[in-house]
Amino acid sequence: MSLEEIYAKMHGEKLYLPNEPKLAEEQLKCLDRLYDFNMTRPTEQEKRAEMLKTMFAEIGENCYIEPPLHANFGGKFVHFGNNIYANFNLTLVDDTHIYVGDYTMFGPNVILATAGHPVLPKLREQVYQFNSPIHIGRNCWLGAGVIVLPGVSIGDNSVIGAGSVVTKDVPANVIAVGDPCRVLREIGEKDREVYFRDLRIDV
Repeated sequence: MSLEEIYAKMHGEKLYLPNEPKLAEEQLKCLDRLYDFNMTRPTEQEKRAEMLKTMFAEIGENCYIEPPLHANFGGKFVHFGNNIYANFNLTLVDDTHIYVGDYTMFGPNVILATAGHPVLPKLREQVYQFNSPIHIGRNCWLGAGVIVLPGVSIGDNSVIGAGSVVTKDVPANVIAVGDPCRVLREIGEKDREVYFRDLRIDV
């Protein structure tokens, strides 16, 4: 099977074998680049930015990713907009495409997982896998330890509370929390006045 045929299954939500030799070879090349990124020094900001442009499918201006970054394909299928910030230990299970809009922020230890395995034990023994893309909108904030599962979309401006496990789509302009993650409330007028507990916005 050609690499193009494997990619068609990877990105088409089809069952496929991730240990295909041609795919494994391509993945190792990506992981070598990721290793080099994670070994950069804190003073090498420009070098990091240039490396990300070669690692990611797309990455906009003024994006900052704090190493270590973990990614199955080193960002090969990741599409970042502009002004995105990711804290330590962002994990991108990027076996298919991940899309993230401008100004989105990730707390430490966030996981975006596009990959899954069949429930049927016989298929898991054969190491079959499927993938479903993740879409995260513009100006979202995912708190520390959030896990986003395959096929999930999160709408613009929404906040996902720390430790949440996002199993289903989240609409725009809401705060959602929990395991499984559920909408707590809409972002409203009070949020124009208070930024944390009873602390008032003064900027």
